[in-house]
Amino acid sequence: MSTLLAFVLGAVTLPSLLSNDADAAGAQPSAAATAKGAFNHPGVLVSKAQLDFVRGKVKAGAEPWKSAYNAMLKSKYASLSWTARPRATVECGSGSNPNHGCSDEREDALAAYTHALLWNLTRDSRHASVSIKIMDAWSAVVKEHTNHNAPLQAGWSGASFARAGELMKHTYTGWSGARQTRFARMLRTVYLPMVIKGRPNSNGNWELIMMDAATGISVFLDDRASFDKAVAIWRKRVPAYIYLKSDGALPKTAAGSSKDTREELIDYWQGQSTFVNGLAQETCRDFGHTGWGFAAAAHVAETARIQGLDLYSQVESRITKALEFHAAYELGAQVPSWLCGGSVNRGIGSVLEVAYNHYAGREGISLPATKKLIQTKQRPSDANYFLAWETLTHAGNPK
Repeated sequence: MSTLLAFVLGAVTLPSLLSNDADAAGAQPSAAATAKGAFNHPGVLVSKAQLDFVRGKVKAGAEPWKSAYNAMLKSKYASLSWTARPRATVECGSGSNPNHGCSDEREDALAAYTHALLWNLTRDSRHASVSIKIMDAWSAVVKEHTNHNAPLQAGWSGASFARAGELMKHTYTGWSGARQTRFARMLRTVYLPMVIKGRPNSNGNWELIMMDAATGISVFLDDRASFDKAVAIWRKRVPAYIYLKSDGALPKTAAGSSKDTREELIDYWQGQSTFVNGLAQETCRDFGHTGWGFAAAAHVAETARIQGLDLYSQVESRITKALEFHAAYELGAQVPSWLCGGSVNRGIGSVLEVAYNHYAGREGISLPATKKLIQTKQRPSDANYFLAWETLTHAGNPK
């Protein structure tokens, strides 16, 4: 073990990371473990209690919330002159090429969510108006997503639109019932069918992002059946995305995937044939896409937690080991020859706040490498694709 790896892991040593830790008890939950009854609103990624906590911290000028708020306020997404750019057909090829409305849709969705947050934190109705105008513009026009990236694009944009719509529907009285109904119809007919069926043979970040959108949309629509379906897919995908030694010699196969032989699984795991605790299916691809998978998994768990369903505990060992494993190498630990041929593509992005807040903050689990990475290199987080302002909303948030 390198000196740096030992330093950043602190009390969490490499042997402990590689130990035979199974999923938490309850990994195969009974029906009674599923949240029942009415949904809590607002309840997509952020709750009223969480926003009240953030508002108090920003008002007091406390860090890191003050800097995170200022970063959001200064961003292009917070512009009061933001104008939506909707289109009927959003066509997104592999790598968003062609890009016919892909960037426009993602950025409009992020702007809608940004202004929804600003409305909740400032009570300035101008922000509420911008958020609603963006959502109204898209709900009046968009009909479909096409080409290779269509399910992922619907996941990226649907996740942000669901968060924005949830906040505005349940914290602002100026959004007409007819426009809310039209927006709900858009989510149900344009976005939900694209994401709820999953994507078992694609890289895991796809399906996790799709379930992020699906759970958020389901809460907005008060659709228990779709919510339960998305959670069921998530429960199968996270163990197939992050490896534990207790899985056996090979990683788990994603539900519905055709990749189940040793050769197929190794190829699917980017050619990696040595499996250790915390390794992810996309680790040897790059840390950027891997981080998206972690973030989306945490988003689903956070939304479920607000709805009274504890998914976090079911994947605690997987996610905490994955956070520490990747944070160590992101901080510069020497990469061993058995890992990705001795070289990794770093750049995990500011994607760890939600998971870190739950496991280190609420649960008190020591995650020294993750803590160092977040505090020295990732704050304040920004907005891109399906992630927005998570230092502001989730750093040190006990609610």
